[in-house]
Amino acid sequence: ISDENATEESLKSLDGNSSPAVLHIASHGFFFPDPKDKKPLNSQQTFKQSTNPLLRSGLFFAGAFYTWTKNKNVSGLEDGIATAYEIANMYLPNTKLCVLSACETGLGDLYGSEGVLGLQRAFRIAGVKNLVMSLWKVPDTETAEFMALFYDHIFKQQTIADSFQAAQSTMKNKYRNDPYKWAAFILVR
Repeated sequence: ISDENATEESLKSLDGNSSPAVLHIASHGFFFPDPKDKKPLNSQQTFKQSTNPLLRSGLFFAGAFYTWTKNKNVSGLEDGIATAYEIANMYLPNTKLCVLSACETGLGDLYGSEGVLGLQRAFRIAGVKNLVMSLWKVPDTETAEFMALFYDHIFKQQTIADSFQAAQSTMKNKYRNDPYKWAAFILVR
């Protein structure tokens, strides 16, 4: 899914037995912590105020900015915001790897022994086997560099875990004194 096809509808069209082996989403992610005051006023605040952590976490696609700022959808399209709740209701049984090249995609609410409730949980419920996610707002240049290294190792037939470790190790050696540039991404298996 890329360019003008980077829509929420395109993501949802992958639902089912024809789900891809590898799903790479380069977009913008969001997570809002559990709210204290609950007064939804507009679209953005509705996401922030939800008591359900799967509604406070998600990914932006085409049309999301319009929804986010104007509080209405682009005509004929969904809102462009794929929440963790919506993703959890998908079925991606063939997806062995999902890479979320976006900010804060590994965040969520922690519920005791339940683990993290957010995009991580959503994609796992949907059937994804391995996830690459970020823990904070990631820098674009170093993210692209990390992804190129990661996929270079994947294409050399290395395992997902070995590819991730090799890419992270290379980035760590290059940016040793700046973990912001190399330590944001995690592999969830």
